[in-house]
Amino acid sequence: MRKRARIIYNPTAGREALRNDLVDILDIYEKAGYETSAFATTPAPNSAKNEATRAAKEGFDLIVAAGGDGTLNEVVNGIAGLEKRPTMAIIPAGTTNDYARALRIPRDDPIAAAKLILRKNKKFKIDIGKAGDNYFMNIAAGGTLTELTYDVPSQMKSLFGYAAYLAKGAELLPQVKPVDVSVKYDGHEYRGTASTFFLALTNSVGGFEQIVPDASLDDGKFTMIIVKKSSLTDMLSLMAKALQGKHLDDQRIVYAKATDVEVTPLNQDDRLMINLDGEYGGDAPMKFHDLKQHIEVVANLDAIPEDAITESPDFKRVEKDFVEGVGKINQDQEK
Repeated sequence: MRKRARIIYNPTAGREALRNDLVDILDIYEKAGYETSAFATTPAPNSAKNEATRAAKEGFDLIVAAGGDGTLNEVVNGIAGLEKRPTMAIIPAGTTNDYARALRIPRDDPIAAAKLILRKNKKFKIDIGKAGDNYFMNIAAGGTLTELTYDVPSQMKSLFGYAAYLAKGAELLPQVKPVDVSVKYDGHEYRGTASTFFLALTNSVGGFEQIVPDASLDDGKFTMIIVKKSSLTDMLSLMAKALQGKHLDDQRIVYAKATDVEVTPLNQDDRLMINLDGEYGGDAPMKFHDLKQHIEVVANLDAIPEDAITESPDFKRVEKDFVEGVGKINQDQEK
């Protein structure tokens, strides 16, 4: 029986570039051996999530999430809770495309991203985060700085990309209000003030790869950062160090690896909103769990740093000459 693929795409992402490339993208998955169909998301809540769940339950072998990080998050939430989960592919078309960056998927060329399915060495299993009843594939965060993603209009994100976030972040810095929290993680506890915290599954946070440089995609552990109470000057200093990857031993942060994390505000009047992959995911108190190697994904495996894939038993890096040979075969097939 022929394998089936369902492309779930956001027709407004990437200045509607996906619409123009959809026929070619469908053809690529057909060449890879999949009977392929497409679904355009709508403004209705959970449109991508609901379609991902439906397709998975109907036995589709591959679900392609085509859009920004929000579309990817919905697709993950549509399949992560199921017992039988299809393989997932990604065609990025958003602003930051953090997860595509971590998987080394081409971010400015939907056709090139789709063509990864034609490679021999293309799949491995990634960790997925669970936060309460929701799932995330890149980052969970809380604190004033993370709230800036809610306040940047989608049109501004599309037009100005990172600049929109940086401008909003600069505006919010003077308003940073630390919260008294308890953060329990794998038998340890941080109890004190925190300006913000991150639980990362990849090394790409807001497009920057040095904030959690040693994050692994498949080891069953979050990379956790807690920024303690900091003045405006401290925050600016920490941000500068973080962008260079020189913050890991700074006494103003807690940096650890953990599988289970529980975050609780110590004062009832303090609201701590949780950001999951750039979207609002509820308020703390909240428990987080790293689901080890939970979903199989298509990735540019030969470009991912070796220390970012540490434990997947099905991961083998293909020798360069073999990869080049496969690439030539694929080019010949496409002609």
